[in-house]
Amino acid sequence: MVNKPLENGWVWVDSNDRVAQVCEEITSQGVVAVDTEFRRRDTFFPQIALMQLATTGHCWLLDPLVISDVAPIRQLLLSPNVVKVLHSASEDLEVFAHWLGVTPERWVDTQKAAAMLNLGFGLSYRALIEQFLGIELAKDETNSDWLARPLSASQCDYAAADVTFLAACWPMMEQMAAQRGVLDWIHLESAAQTIGGKGPLAKFKSAWKLAPTELAMLRALIDWRENHARQKDKPRSWVLADKALLELARRMPESSYQLADIDGMPSSMIRRHGKALLDVISKAREEAERTPPPPLLKPASSSARALAKQLAAPLQTLADELVMNVEILMPGRELELMAREALGESIEVPNSWTGWACRCGCWPYAKDYG
Repeated sequence: MVNKPLENGWVWVDSNDRVAQVCEEITSQGVVAVDTEFRRRDTFFPQIALMQLATTGHCWLLDPLVISDVAPIRQLLLSPNVVKVLHSASEDLEVFAHWLGVTPERWVDTQKAAAMLNLGFGLSYRALIEQFLGIELAKDETNSDWLARPLSASQCDYAAADVTFLAACWPMMEQMAAQRGVLDWIHLESAAQTIGGKGPLAKFKSAWKLAPTELAMLRALIDWRENHARQKDKPRSWVLADKALLELARRMPESSYQLADIDGMPSSMIRRHGKALLDVISKAREEAERTPPPPLLKPASSSARALAKQLAAPLQTLADELVMNVEILMPGRELELMAREALGESIEVPNSWTGWACRCGCWPYAKDYG
């Protein structure tokens, strides 16, 4: 494949010199739609396969499998002079962090923007494009092998559509946001996104039932598995299943024989890492005995759930006044958390409560009703 304009309107870029030229051209325009294609089947980290960039009337498909100098791409993402436009960007952020060692600066997530503009919460890219442009996008290449080379014209068309239409949508969304006075909030909400979500402990829904020593054990085992998975670049479940981690935390084995009794514990794991696991368990027990960890938050009481329902009405009124989706203003789980705080429970205050939503007047409701 060669670096020249094609009939379908995208350009394939697979040389360091051309990447630098493209990034320089985009920087002069001040805004770019961005997307990535990647694979994550048998690795811990996402494997970058393609990066798509588009401005009005131009689209470039960058091949990271052959591009060795990523400095211009890194500089583009960090440039304060260029607005980066992405849709549902959480996975892309993780791709950038691993591939480039950075995440974008001065960027917007159009999925978040759509919620702030009352167009729908968690709106898909296809739905966004249909709303603004009246175009129904195909799903033909959704499950493509993006690491294969050469990519087909159909794959490239599909990948290009993920940014060309986004570049066309954003000016309309930006104008709507500016008119409603929420453009700064969109930038703040986008920038507040973090990689990794709630963390691996959040998957263990029953962890709050564990005794302090068991909880300390589970945290230590999760950390061990996380580090091991990163070092080997393998999925967490390939290292050790969640069920096995939980049973290890509850039973606290002290020997290889006891390890072998753990359901879901591979014999190969015991041979290779049995001693390391036993050391983790022993140290976690000792530390927990010296300093027991604070308990996890239990499920909400009936009183907290009832108060959360009371809070939902004025919150919806505020969302209606702002012409904004209520979930982007205050997710249901945070509304319940606010109710618990109002009833005197000790909680960890989410960062969002000191952000743009706080300026809208969300926070006082719990105090008023509590």
